[in-house]
Amino acid sequence: MLLTKTQLIVSFIGFLFMLAVVPSPSSASVEEGDCGRTIEGQTVKTFTLRNSKGMSAKIINYGAIIAEINVPDQHGMVTNVLLHPNTCEEYLKGFPSSAAVIGRVANRIANASFSLDGQDYKLAANSGKNHIHGGRKGFASVLWNKDNLVAQGHEAVLRLSYESKDGEEGYPGNLKVTVTYTLTDKNEFRIDYQATTDKATPINLTNHAYFNLAGAGDILDHELWLAADHYTLADDDLIPTGEIATVKGTPLDFTKPMALGSRIEQLKPKLSGYDHNFVINGGGKSLVLCARVHDPKSGRSMEVRTTQPGIQIYTGNHVGRRGVCF
Repeated sequence: MLLTKTQLIVSFIGFLFMLAVVPSPSSASVEEGDCGRTIEGQTVKTFTLRNSKGMSAKIINYGAIIAEINVPDQHGMVTNVLLHPNTCEEYLKGFPSSAAVIGRVANRIANASFSLDGQDYKLAANSGKNHIHGGRKGFASVLWNKDNLVAQGHEAVLRLSYESKDGEEGYPGNLKVTVTYTLTDKNEFRIDYQATTDKATPINLTNHAYFNLAGAGDILDHELWLAADHYTLADDDLIPTGEIATVKGTPLDFTKPMALGSRIEQLKPKLSGYDHNFVINGGGKSLVLCARVHDPKSGRSMEVRTTQPGIQIYTGNHVGRRGVCF
C-alpha cells in the first residue's frame, strides 16, 4: 500500500475467541510492570489487559510484542495460545517467533529496492537478494512509546506509538505509527493500526503472532476455514508474480474446514508448509470475517476479521510447525 503525504492509513484486525467462562474480575482491568532493559539501557515495560471472562493479554513495548494471550479451554484451563519464550529477556535477544509489529512493510520487496515519484530507493537485502519485514531492525526491534493504558468499562485498551525517521531502513518520509490493542468482554482481541507520513512511502503493517490454540505441540490438527476462493501466485523467492489463481483443486482450498496437516505434505518440495497469501472474498472494503481456526483437543476456536484485502497463512515451518500466523 502506498501512503501519501495527505493520507491517513487506518487498518484493523480482530481475533474473537470462543471460550469457557471462568471466575474473574467483574470488569476490565489493566496493569503495568517492568520487563528488563535493552542493550542501550532503556527500560522495557509490560502491560496486561484483562476482561471479565477469564481472558488476558500481555504486551511489551519492545517491538509492541504481544507476549501472552491467555485463553481458557473447554475445561476452564487457562493457557497462553501464542508461541513464547520462558523469560522476557529472550525477546530482547531476538526470539525468532515473537508476536511483534512488522513494518514498514511486512513480507518481501523484490531486489530490496523500489521506485517512487521518480526516485529509486535501496533497502536492506536481508532475505537473500530481497528485503523482508522492514529490514535488519524494523519495527519489531525498537522501543515503542506508551500513549495510553486504560480500562474503560468492558474494554481494556493499550495504545503504543513509534516515529520512524526519514531514511530509516532506506524508506522515505517521517512516519508516525500508532498501534492500539483492545481486549473486550466479548473475548475479542483487536489490533488497530494508524499511520501518517510527510512524504509518500510504502507501508504494510501486521503482527507476526504465532497461534497455537492447544498451547503446545504442533498445529497440524488445527482445523482452518478461509473466506478465500483465490490466492496470489509467487515465484521461487516467494515474491508475488501479480497473478491470481483459484484455490479449487489445490492444497490451498480451505473454503471448507480442513486440518492444516491433512494436505501439507503436498506442498513439498517447494515449501515445507503453508506460506501463502489468500485473496479474501469481498475483502478490503469493510471489516469482514476471513478465517476461523479450531483446535479439537482443547476445544478453543478463534475467528479472524480484517479490513485488509488479503491474509497470509504461515504454518511456522522454521519452528517445527508449532504455530500458525495470520
